Amino acid sequence: MKQWRKFDEFFKQSVNNSNGMSLIEILIAITLISLMGTFIAGKVFDQLHEGRVKTATIQMKAFESQLKEFRRKCYFYPTTDQGLDALINKPSGGRECKNYPSDGFIDGGEIPLDPWDSEYVYQSDGKDINIISYGEDGIEGGEEKDADIYLRKPQAQ
Repeated sequence: MKQWRKFDEFFKQSVNNSNGMSLIEILIAITLISLMGTFIAGKVFDQLHEGRVKTATIQMKAFESQLKEFRRKCYFYPTTDQGLDALINKPSGGRECKNYPSDGFIDGGEIPLDPWDSEYVYQSDGKDINIISYGEDGIEGGEEKDADIYLRKPQAQ
């Protein structure tokens, strides 16, 4: 019981004598919180970018699968000019696809944009295909976060 009284007296004295925090203590606390927030925000944005790159890669692989199905039914890949649009609309120019499905090869009848809301770039030489996203800046070339994302990296010439 004696212990309890001492604790109670100490607590009452502490509360009554409290002058609050000084301005310097508040500024130090705000600075530390800001530094931690900056570090955490940087990590979050890096993970957001990595997630977008993975999403683009997954979408390009899905396009590849749909283009292989197009080739299986039509016996050729769409030309570069026909592009990915050939997956939702029967190509009118060039070779004719007699087995083109009435609802196309993509559900919903719309080609998805890349994670940065730009169109994917489709290339085909008739034998092989490549799909490219120009990344965050939407411009060909670039490094780091602006680097282009390829279904297949082009061979150095």
